[in-house]
Amino acid sequence: MDIRSVRILLLSYMLIALLGALLLSLPPMQRAPLPFVDLLFTSTSAVCVTGLIVQNTASDFTFWGQLVILLLIQVGGFGYMTLATLLYLVLRRRLGFREKQVLKETLDYPTMDGLIRFMRRIVFFVLYIELVGALLLFGRFSLDKEMEEALWLAIFHAVSAFNNAGFSLFESNLMEYRGDVAINLIITSLIIIGGLGYFVLLELREHHKKRFFHLSLHTKVVVTMTAALLVFAALVVLILEWNNPRTLGELPVWERFMAAYFASVNFRTAGFNTLDIGGFRDATMFFSSVFMSIGGAPGGTAGGIKVTTVAVLLLYGWASLRQGEPVIFKRKVADEVVQKSFVILLGAAIYIILSAMALSMIEEGVSFLPLLLEVSSAFGTVGLSAGDGGVLSLSANFDTFGKFFMIVLMLLGRVGVLAFTIVFFGASSPRRVQYPEGRIIL
Repeated sequence: MDIRSVRILLLSYMLIALLGALLLSLPPMQRAPLPFVDLLFTSTSAVCVTGLIVQNTASDFTFWGQLVILLLIQVGGFGYMTLATLLYLVLRRRLGFREKQVLKETLDYPTMDGLIRFMRRIVFFVLYIELVGALLLFGRFSLDKEMEEALWLAIFHAVSAFNNAGFSLFESNLMEYRGDVAINLIITSLIIIGGLGYFVLLELREHHKKRFFHLSLHTKVVVTMTAALLVFAALVVLILEWNNPRTLGELPVWERFMAAYFASVNFRTAGFNTLDIGGFRDATMFFSSVFMSIGGAPGGTAGGIKVTTVAVLLLYGWASLRQGEPVIFKRKVADEVVQKSFVILLGAAIYIILSAMALSMIEEGVSFLPLLLEVSSAFGTVGLSAGDGGVLSLSANFDTFGKFFMIVLMLLGRVGVLAFTIVFFGASSPRRVQYPEGRIIL
């Protein structure tokens, strides 16, 4: 990981968020004057594809303000360097080594080989998926909305869903569509596809076209782990919330299953909701916090520690119990990958726990579990929240310092634990001294 490239990446996200806030501060963007810290929060949440809101996207922003938010989501999903590279190519300018290095970090691409070709294919493929999603949503929204409104709702929600942003133009998010099969399936499908990562998407596409027969180990792990986590989360929500009158308890049986599935998908990294998260039982809220910290796959729109990290840790734990080596799909997991996974997990745990403790001291009077949920949501760039008592996120109740604290957390979640830590503490230098081993009893 190139430390200079990571610093450029973090600084770029900060500058884009600031630029977005300045644009949103213009009179045509707001229905009424809004505090600048709220605009910066909204802009950062969009760029980091998080979805936490301290102002209502539907009622507090005009069409032009919503358009700026949508563009920020798209820039955040692609990564600013992807769009900058496109501009370079349109102007027929060559990228230098430094630009390619930053692009590599943006896309989480393993090597420099084929990087530009990979980026081009990603842009067109993503726009194609978003277009298909928008057309499907337009067909549904046009049944009960005016054509122009239905078109705008379809475009906004397709982009927001694919980029795992969770921003909605409905004042109560998607709660009014809780029992709508079409909306549930389209939105969740876009979220899952966006959360798989660009590398996996293109490989699955090439495999489907039978251009090659064997999927990479990375793709197999991502797809398998994604499916397992979705099923596991849905079952946990069903078990814990089945008789809860504030969530699933009053719903028809089929709608309970649909709402639990929708929640499990959005726990990944998207902030759409069809249930009142604030009505969850404490056990469900704690589970949600842990699950949101996992996030999606590397190299896409998802945040968190990533499903691959969890897969490696589970494999290593199982192998250690059996006194063997971590093996999956007949391939051994490299020791370096295992070590990196433990560092990511430890770093994430430290950031989340210390942040929740700090916020509990800053925002006195707020219960700890909702704060933990809010912190995990920001870190995982998810966007789900226990709420402020209305339709906004819990962060809407925070003072200015608390909101800036959450802004930093969202940026941390977007660039990743390792990258964020390296920016401030630097990369370790190679060790030239070999120490003798010592024994520690566990």
